Amino acid sequence: MVDTNLGVVEARFADLIWRHEPIHSRELAKLCQGELNWKRPTTYNVLRKLCEKGIFQNDGGMVSSRVSRQEFYGMRGEHFVEEAFDGSLPAFVAAFTARKKLSEEVIRELTDIINRGRGRSHE
Repeated sequence: MVDTNLGVVEARFADLIWRHEPIHSRELAKLCQGELNWKRPTTYNVLRKLCEKGIFQNDGGMVSSRVSRQEFYGMRGEHFVEEAFDGSLPAFVAAFTARKKLSEEVIRELTDIINRGRGRSHE
C-alpha cells in the first residue's frame, strides 16, 4: 500500500527523483544539495521515509520509483475525493465547476476521458 500523504518539501524531493530516475543516491544527494540546500544525511533520511511509504526504492544505491508520478497523483486524487466528497466524483466536479468555468476544450477532453472509461472513443 502506498502512502500518498506528502508534505510540500517531500513532494519537491519526489518530483526531483521522478525527473531524474533512475539516479544513484550519491548523485541524488548532490542534486538535493543544489536544489534544496540539503546535506547528504537529510537526503538519505527523506529518501528512506519515501521508500517506506512505498513510492520509491533504493536498490544498491540506485533510486527509482515504485509508482510513477501520474499513478501517485492519481491515487492522491482518489483519496481526496473519497475523504472530501464521500467518493463521489460528480460531487467533486460540481464543486469544482461552481467556482471555475470550463472551456470548450476542457469539456471535450473530459468527454473523451469519460468515453474511454466507457470503452469507446469519439462519438
